[in-house]
Amino acid sequence: MSETEQAAPESGAAEKSAEAAAAKEFEAASFEELEADAPTTGQAQRLDLILDVPVSLSLEVGSTSMSVGELLQLNQGSVVELDRLAGEPLDVLVNGTLVAHGEIVVVNDKFGIRLTDVVSPAERVRKLR
Repeated sequence: MSETEQAAPESGAAEKSAEAAAAKEFEAASFEELEADAPTTGQAQRLDLILDVPVSLSLEVGSTSMSVGELLQLNQGSVVELDRLAGEPLDVLVNGTLVAHGEIVVVNDKFGIRLTDVVSPAERVRKLR
């Protein structure tokens, strides 16, 4: 056997022992089990961090598009026709994202909204695409 043939098996053995030594230095990753029903204490604390984050809730009665010239011709008493029918549910938007539909109600001389349909989280994600 020549010297090059003997050197090849020795270098292969050295690589394997280096890999084995490196593998001993690392441990397998472990992950927490997630429960869908009740949040754990850590999860509840993480949720507490965002409970005070302000969001903007708005109601959309309808919309229309017009030219700048038409916009400039509007006066007090002008009527702008919207793309919704009377009695049709309003859109409830949170930070510009549709989350529900509802109808206007009056509570203690103030306007409010009664939610008639809440958009599912899956539907909201699908509309983002």
